[in-house]
Amino acid sequence: MGRKIFNTVSFILLVGFAAAFIFPIAVVFINSFKAKFSINSSPFSLPMGDEFVGLSNYTEGIKSTGFPPAFGWSLFITVFSVALIIICTSMCAWYIVRVKNLFTGALYYALVFSMIVPFQMVMFTMSKTANLLHLDNPLGIVFIYLGFGAGLSVFMFTGFIKTVPLGIEEAATIDGCSPIQTFALIVFPILKPTAVTVAILNTMWIWNDYLLPYLVIGSDYKTIPVAIQYLKGGYGSVDMGAMMAMLVLSVIPVIVFYISSQKYIIKGVAAGAVKG
Repeated sequence: MGRKIFNTVSFILLVGFAAAFIFPIAVVFINSFKAKFSINSSPFSLPMGDEFVGLSNYTEGIKSTGFPPAFGWSLFITVFSVALIIICTSMCAWYIVRVKNLFTGALYYALVFSMIVPFQMVMFTMSKTANLLHLDNPLGIVFIYLGFGAGLSVFMFTGFIKTVPLGIEEAATIDGCSPIQTFALIVFPILKPTAVTVAILNTMWIWNDYLLPYLVIGSDYKTIPVAIQYLKGGYGSVDMGAMMAMLVLSVIPVIVFYISSQKYIIKGVAAGAVKG
């Protein structure tokens, strides 16, 4: 009886938490179909009658923000940044775990320490340095994201690599594999669940990031968050309808990526449970 009550209460709490997280997204989606003046007066009502404007907010937002180019730049920066982060940090974590000396220990703690340094502390210095090194372009910002994303990614990969048996790598070495071949053919495929988790975390961060692209590449190569800000007019006026519509469009790729990668996350959790 007590177990049944506990399960019921847990279910109710979980449903409540889920509703609390979904509610803001639902409000944004509903308001994307309403007239901009109706959003301010009745933000929680359904778009009925004169309030319903169909897809006009979407067409106006795409036209005002230049959404297709912004989507292209966001996609380019996110894909290449995440790919570079995964490749470089997984190799770095493997090296740190397998080669234990003073240098790798110092490198690991330096990367972990970088996670607690606020971005605001280094953003102006970073912006100036990026300009001097000619990294103020879509390709250059990929390497900047590698620097900011390395700490957490190395930390996650290191924890998983410690569970990989060393005998597998020794067998590959005996068979004639070089260290690079051992990592690429043996170690990295084992890291797939962790790599997907790292990819999801970094994708959500980079795709939604506003401050770093704004400081480094500015309006020359507008990403989606930067482009959405251009819906703000003079004297604080904001086209809320178009902004809501663009927010809906911007979140769709991340949701699709997460859903398509969910099975790998479940496999990773199951594998960790078996190893534990």
